[in-house]
Amino acid sequence: MNTYRKYQLYTTLLPIIFILTLLPWSEVRSLPVTRVMDTAPAATPAAAVTPINPSASEEAASLLSYLIDLGGKSMISGQHDYLESPDEFNNKLKNASGQYAVLHGYELGAINNQSEATIARQRQAVIDSAIKWHQGGGIVAMTFHQNLPGTSPEWANVHMSLSQDKFDAYVTPGTQQYKALIADLDEVAVYLGELRDAGVPVLWRPYHEMNGNWFWWGQKDNFNRLWDIVYDRMVNKHKLNNLLWVWNPNAPNEWAEAYSKYYPGLDKVDILAADIYNDDFKQSYYENLLKLAGGKPIGIGESGELPDPVILSQTQSKWVYTMTWGKMLLENNNLQEIKSFMSNKYTVSREDYKQDMIARPSVPAVTSPYGLKGEYFGNTELSGAPLLTRTDSRIDFNWHGDSPAATIGEDSFSVRWTGTIKPLYSEKYTFTASSDDGIRVWIGGKLIIDSWKKQSGISREGSIVLSAATAYDIKVEYFENYGDASVRLMWQSPSQKQAVIPRNALMLP
Repeated sequence: MNTYRKYQLYTTLLPIIFILTLLPWSEVRSLPVTRVMDTAPAATPAAAVTPINPSASEEAASLLSYLIDLGGKSMISGQHDYLESPDEFNNKLKNASGQYAVLHGYELGAINNQSEATIARQRQAVIDSAIKWHQGGGIVAMTFHQNLPGTSPEWANVHMSLSQDKFDAYVTPGTQQYKALIADLDEVAVYLGELRDAGVPVLWRPYHEMNGNWFWWGQKDNFNRLWDIVYDRMVNKHKLNNLLWVWNPNAPNEWAEAYSKYYPGLDKVDILAADIYNDDFKQSYYENLLKLAGGKPIGIGESGELPDPVILSQTQSKWVYTMTWGKMLLENNNLQEIKSFMSNKYTVSREDYKQDMIARPSVPAVTSPYGLKGEYFGNTELSGAPLLTRTDSRIDFNWHGDSPAATIGEDSFSVRWTGTIKPLYSEKYTFTASSDDGIRVWIGGKLIIDSWKKQSGISREGSIVLSAATAYDIKVEYFENYGDASVRLMWQSPSQKQAVIPRNALMLP
């Protein structure tokens, strides 16, 4: 190279080097780069990857499809919060960076020896937040740090070693330990059922870090038996078809064994994730998990340190999400690193995700069979031809002093809803109708609530024994006399909390 060309190269590079030395590391890593895709194993075509649950909800299937498509292009941001304060660190991330993460991680396990009433209240707050988060355009993940069934809800009873012989009793049907396990799962299923009924798909990551020995379910040679039990209970018993099943080991470091020993198999997981701490994002952790995944999406289930999006985009581009663990967001990352991560073009924020959803190809509209046929009459006697016939997804209306529709008056109207209702459990159901004014409810041809009179916000109950997965005719009649107008129909059973009857339990006639 001649002297002139050497000088020309030197004068070109010197300003760039000088600028880079002035920038903090977190700014350097957010500079645009030419992305070189990592070499990955041949993947299963996205169209061939479907949820392992053949009855998975449309929302769950759509979310899985999105995650599959994302691999190699971008990475979803995520933030975990605790049972006691389900929005704390998600909001702190927003305050620190100006943006929300897409994936909001929640906790259903209790570890502070709370009372049953406190746990129920905290879990309900988690569910309420998760529904609101989904409605606001985010993705929901659920973790369950379960105390050893039959013990008090304390961290020591989660974070404990358990011998193989003692563990065996918990996965052996008929034992007291097994019954305690099932009781815990049934209790949590009630809350997950609220998410199902609200149309919220969930990244469900039970019994994570099973390849380490710090949880009672850890390093058990029959871990797959526990996985099968929870899947059967949640899907076949409780019909939680909104769950995407995330198998989530720890990174196989000095404290954890290899992934493969505890892997249930491709036919039993939707997503694979690894928990990675101490900024230990080794290439082998990524490549070994990717190999097991066989084309299914992979994520970083937990981390203390935010990964470098530039490096990951070049060498580990198939991670589709990462989730920072609770308070480690601020303990392990400085403010500039948080801002840089969230603003990087490779990182997907909630606003980015919402725009992605708008831009995704629309699916042809399909006429839904769910809901009830509502016939609205311009009098209080349900007489004559209805002024309006429509499909209502549920009976949960508070019109106050207004009318149900432009063609209906504010006062002196009535409604008849008809269709079928299908329960999840074979047991006694109690129906509660709250109305202003009159209400009548028939289930399977039996009149179980009859309060056809002027009344203000009164609740009436009626009970009937129903069989699971059996469709029963339902007819509800309501009239509004004068003033405020409202009507709500709820149900509950020993296995199901009281809730408004959801759309997916109702079908048109």
